[in-house]
Amino acid sequence: MKSSVLTRYRVMAYVTAVMLLVLCTCMIFKYGFDKGEDVTFAVSQAHGVLYIIYLVFAFDLGSKAKWPFGKLLWVLLSGTIPFAAFFVERKVVRDTLPLVTDGSPAAVKV
Repeated sequence: MKSSVLTRYRVMAYVTAVMLLVLCTCMIFKYGFDKGEDVTFAVSQAHGVLYIIYLVFAFDLGSKAKWPFGKLLWVLLSGTIPFAAFFVERKVVRDTLPLVTDGSPAAVKV
């Protein structure tokens, strides 16, 4: 698997997680303080689009890494749980990094 597949997933995992936290903050302001309805709408739309892109990249990584269905489902759902994507991303990188090849011959350790 190419390193670009993992990099795309990592970027979208962080972007989606940050946007979800921003969305949660906007919801607190909208329902707690009756402020920022327009901002909440824009942020929710942006998060929705970014989450769809995240789903595509996570599914691509999962299919190339040959994950079982349960792990793939957990990774896909982590973009909907605040703070979960940060932790899941770290675990996915740890598990998937040994599968990454750049197409160059492996370095020989002496």
